[in-house]
Amino acid sequence: MKKHGIRDLVILVGYKRNMVIDELGSGGKYGARVSYVVEEEPLGTGGALKNAEHILGKEDYFLLINGDIITNLNPLELVEALEKNPRAVASIAVVPLRSPFGVVKVDENNIIVSFVEKPVIPDYMINAGVYAIRPEIFNYLPEKGDIERTCFPKLASEKRLVARVYGGETYWRSIDTIKDIEEVSSDIASGRLII
Repeated sequence: MKKHGIRDLVILVGYKRNMVIDELGSGGKYGARVSYVVEEEPLGTGGALKNAEHILGKEDYFLLINGDIITNLNPLELVEALEKNPRAVASIAVVPLRSPFGVVKVDENNIIVSFVEKPVIPDYMINAGVYAIRPEIFNYLPEKGDIERTCFPKLASEKRLVARVYGGETYWRSIDTIKDIEEVSSDIASGRLII
């Protein structure tokens, strides 16, 4: 966020919050200002955001970024997409699906012709977990539940969501396992991901 001039951060914390707060503190050592909204019980992504309405509800818009991703995408492009669509409540970063598996290509005679390790599948886009949002979102959020299962489908049915498609030079990775951490560390060491 700092790379894009964003210095004011609100961290929505629940699980292992003390570790997060101990590391980030007020944000000063990172050149940012950090405040926290604490979930006393699991609320889901929608409920956690609803829990922050008293802070974020006064903004013209805000960025929301899932904490389990590593990316170099420019979130300000989502703000631009939102501004170009005044009826939209949110703009969502989407990236091409990367298969978690190697793919085997087979010809018409069932002869294997190639192996492709974890290819990008450009015909399918996935939610990248980075959003620009107007405060009107709070009218759609559940007290408990995930934004992706409750709020976003409703907004999509009303045609009030806009996608910003990222690909090519954009690095995006969900961190779900130790192996993911190792692969991202390797990408940083090799220069494939510059933070």
